Amino acid sequence: MIPFVREFAFEYGRVDRASPLIRRVVANNPGPFTFTGTGTYIVGRYARGAGVAVIDPGPLDDAHLRAVLAAVEGQTVSHVLVTHTHRDHAPLARPFAEAVGGAPVLAARPPLHTVHASGSLDEDDDDSFVPDVILKGGERINGDGWTIEALATPGHASNHMAFALLDENALFCGDHVMGWSTTVVAPPDGDMTDYMASLDAVIARDFATLWPTHGAPVTQPAPFLAAYRAHRLGREAQVLARLQAGDGTIAEMVPTLYAAVDGRLWPAASLSVWAHLIALVRSGRVIAEPEPTLQAIYRIV
Repeated sequence: MIPFVREFAFEYGRVDRASPLIRRVVANNPGPFTFTGTGTYIVGRYARGAGVAVIDPGPLDDAHLRAVLAAVEGQTVSHVLVTHTHRDHAPLARPFAEAVGGAPVLAARPPLHTVHASGSLDEDDDDSFVPDVILKGGERINGDGWTIEALATPGHASNHMAFALLDENALFCGDHVMGWSTTVVAPPDGDMTDYMASLDAVIARDFATLWPTHGAPVTQPAPFLAAYRAHRLGREAQVLARLQAGDGTIAEMVPTLYAAVDGRLWPAASLSVWAHLIALVRSGRVIAEPEPTLQAIYRIV
């Protein structure tokens, strides 16, 4: 069982000081994929005149923009960092950056096309997002008393980037790992093979704390990440078991595999099953006819 953390104290628009170098403001955009809403992080000393970075400004929401601007009043925003281009993370980045005097926006290169299959889900891309600085992973961003390292974590999205606060051995993990739920991996942009490799990379870093964009921090990452990884491998085994039992399509598998899950999440669950099947086809363990799509017929080799 994954030791999910679903309880934490917050109020929409309130600035919460989470650590000596971290503050958080939660946007009022709750939902089945955003949990209580998007958490925007402010990194830097809590002092007038200090230079700070802002991570994941969030959705286009005037109230949230005002709240984050109020939180950094009297400070200098030196960098705006975006974990990925989904519309609950990226759209406010440019308006916020302009409002604080033109701070550069840093992120991985956006997908060339809007390629998510998630319809009206919150996981859709903000296809108008264009960063000022393209990150590839490994870059160090030096600020006023803090250093952040960009860590490429594709999987949830092809351009997903996490940010390690080296001063506190903490990771702003975006949607790569979430304390309240497992992460949606939605093809064709989301990729399960990439996701598992990224998860292993995060595990290897042995961070002291994970700060997801949605929900509470994970303060015991090692057992949490081990359970997170085991869950994915367990789901893969369940998909293979459904194929062995005679299910041949994703539509046949989902009601059984996700019987205990909120039905609103079944479209995302279908995408997750699809992601597992793509990885299984790629590894040669499963065959798709005619090719690995949402509607394909699958069978074990």
